Amino acid sequence: MGGRRTTAQKKPTESGRPFDASFTDVAASAGLIAPVIYGGVDHKEYIIEANGCGCAFFDYDNDGWIDIFLLSGTRLSGAPPGASNRLYKNNRDGTFTDVTGPAGLEAAGWANAVCIGDYNNDGYEDLFCTYYGQNRLYRNLGNGTFKDVTKEAGLETSEVRWGAGCSFLDYNRDGHLDLFVSNYVQFDFEHVPRPGSNVNCNWKGLPVTCGPRGLPFGRHSLYRNNGDGTFTDVSVESGIGKLWPSYGMTVVAADFNEDGWPDIYVACDSTPSLLFINQHDGTFKEEGVERGVALSNDGAEQAGMGVGVGDYDLDGHLDIFKTHFAEDTEVLYKNDGAGNFDDRTLQAKLGVEIRFTSWGTGIFDLDNDGWPDIFFVTGGVYPEVEKKLPQYPDKCPRILFRNLGNGTFEEIANAGPGVTTPHSSRGCAFGDFDNDGDLDILILNMNEPPSLLRNDLKGIHHWLKVKLVGTKSNRSAIGARVLTRYSGRVQAQEVLSQSSFYSCNDSRLHFGLGQATTADLVIRWPSGVTEKYPNVKCDQLITIREGHAIIPNMGWAR
Repeated sequence: MGGRRTTAQKKPTESGRPFDASFTDVAASAGLIAPVIYGGVDHKEYIIEANGCGCAFFDYDNDGWIDIFLLSGTRLSGAPPGASNRLYKNNRDGTFTDVTGPAGLEAAGWANAVCIGDYNNDGYEDLFCTYYGQNRLYRNLGNGTFKDVTKEAGLETSEVRWGAGCSFLDYNRDGHLDLFVSNYVQFDFEHVPRPGSNVNCNWKGLPVTCGPRGLPFGRHSLYRNNGDGTFTDVSVESGIGKLWPSYGMTVVAADFNEDGWPDIYVACDSTPSLLFINQHDGTFKEEGVERGVALSNDGAEQAGMGVGVGDYDLDGHLDIFKTHFAEDTEVLYKNDGAGNFDDRTLQAKLGVEIRFTSWGTGIFDLDNDGWPDIFFVTGGVYPEVEKKLPQYPDKCPRILFRNLGNGTFEEIANAGPGVTTPHSSRGCAFGDFDNDGDLDILILNMNEPPSLLRNDLKGIHHWLKVKLVGTKSNRSAIGARVLTRYSGRVQAQEVLSQSSFYSCNDSRLHFGLGQATTADLVIRWPSGVTEKYPNVKCDQLITIREGHAIIPNMGWAR
């Protein structure tokens, strides 16, 4: 993967400022004890075993407490007992109950990504999961169960494809969620070379799994929602279906150029990443290179895996943070508000950390000081390499950079055992599972139980959460943008269907406010309607329905 090699930036002098967030892994006590099966443990034969999968925080039963969905893989020899995707219901007391079987979500296979969205506008969030083989759409029936409606929705394919990232979005702004799917490589066990057989099957002089380089590119897909529970493949007429020379991974759909129409960013492995700009007529134009988000600052291809989206410098525009392979920097792209990006990785002091292969990530305010931080998980793809090259471990710590509020970040050496304890991780999701006003983190670990990092936040910083419900817009409000003004600052966030690595965050937008006790909100709905809410009090969850203002008594449900 990747190919770019660089040296670490010198670490600046520590600021000495306290960081009030600390993370403890409470997965075991919360009941998340089943391991996530994915390929071989100590050795991988094929790349399909290496990439892993994602996870999601989402409220499937609309009780105001976010639940957990975890994808799972299998093994070359077949699925071992207990291998399955898993749905965990939030018991509202810090614990979860495995309801996978009763919910109808038991499934084993090479699962990859999950995206969340209410595609039929019935008030319940649905699940779309990508696979090597056949992707799956699960309709939420509203009674605690799901139904696989892939075939009847028109999403079943006759060919074997490697579905990778995915995202619901309303690209034509008709109020119905459409679906974008990236595809990684064309892969079949019969023809893929074995480890060590050519230059693309060696790393540091050791035989490893082959690819993605040397394997045929995948072809990406766009499906239009017909408004009747079915989808039509519009990949060709939209321009998405062109064979872009890319190994597509995580997909983020957001309005990066602020013209009111959702665009699509695809992190790509070992090839230029893609930015599809919405042309307002049902078509997209790929402009990743021109807009500065396809390559590194020195023009090199990178192993794009995970994508975080947020407003790190509080200028009201959505920036991008992308994770890469070991010995390469992650990259921070600053948005000028018109969808043009500048690589600010080195200026932001983020080039100090290049030791690990990095995956799921997010730009979120973890200590509620009003400045979004950066978090990402790491893990090796070649577990057998560690025996001969111990400097490349399979299990690695998580990485947290706190935002200093001046355009730079500093790495936090110890933000609790949940961050420092090593794992080989892939997807992660951000959300407030215990409804205490700070952000927790769900992490998928390869061939281990997941991690659930509870944020034990101290201090007196304030916060605000915003839950949006569309009416004229899609019910999930995917694509809705909130500008929050507090203490002379402005922060942009948008409701996303997927980000991180193959994962989905809590859809309730979380704003740390620092010392501010009120905030002014401006909401731009996907329908084009703009609403303003001044002087909203801090330390609460508010629910806003499009065209109906703040809904009373729709805070934490108990």
